[in-house]
Amino acid sequence: MPAEPAPPTDDPQPASGGTAVVAPPALEVTDLVKEYPTGTKALQGVALTIQEGSFFGLLGPNGAGKSTLIHCTTGLAMPTSGSIRVFGHDAVDHYSEARKAVGLAPQDLNLDHFLTLEETLDFHGGYFGMRRRERKERISELLDAFSLSSKRNDRTRTLSGGMKRRLILARALMHRPKFLILDEPTAGVDVELRLELWHYVRRINDEGTTILLTTHYLEEAEQLCDRIAFINGGQIVAEGTSPELAAKFGVASLEDAYLELVGRKELSRASGEEGIR
Repeated sequence: MPAEPAPPTDDPQPASGGTAVVAPPALEVTDLVKEYPTGTKALQGVALTIQEGSFFGLLGPNGAGKSTLIHCTTGLAMPTSGSIRVFGHDAVDHYSEARKAVGLAPQDLNLDHFLTLEETLDFHGGYFGMRRRERKERISELLDAFSLSSKRNDRTRTLSGGMKRRLILARALMHRPKFLILDEPTAGVDVELRLELWHYVRRINDEGTTILLTTHYLEEAEQLCDRIAFINGGQIVAEGTSPELAAKFGVASLEDAYLELVGRKELSRASGEEGIR
């Protein structure tokens, strides 16, 4: 099993021969194409690199290719061509090593309603090869961290929507992944839970875990992510910090850059405010 991620360092350690060893990126996607039997090309030559320790945002409209990229990374879909490497492990040829390094918190609340919270986490840990004692300790740690200890023996169907979101995040972290994928983790939740989840994922990132976030809430990406990529039509069309993306599109904000991306600049709140004046 992968060990707890160490904090990223800017100083590569020299190998025995004196040559500096450069750690591979958390995610390296090269010329990735995914074409479905219907002829639909969901991904068209995607190239993307996420460095270890980064909090990376992936933004784009519905149907842009975000979910397909996640599915190819986690083995839920097979790429047509190109390559995906997770900490240097090919996601197809070395699936087991690559998948162990990834924790996935999907948008859908895909919980087994007949399992308790403890069983949900225990089965997940067992799938990833964790020993019984290690699973037991990790379950207690996560239930406590996500304020779910009192619900330990409750069935998941009895949980509120917010508690289910927390459990899905805990499940994704159960096997101590070095790379966490959050697919619209705050979709449909109230403001309080959104801020609570922000707190959790910031702490996880501060502890050294690399995070890939997809979201339709632009302020969420601005608050959490150190780098952001725009994806549209199955291609990465721009990448950078929030100010860099705004500058690339010749606008003042990430929101306006996104509106330029999707061809809806008439919706800009900046132009609306100018009209009011």
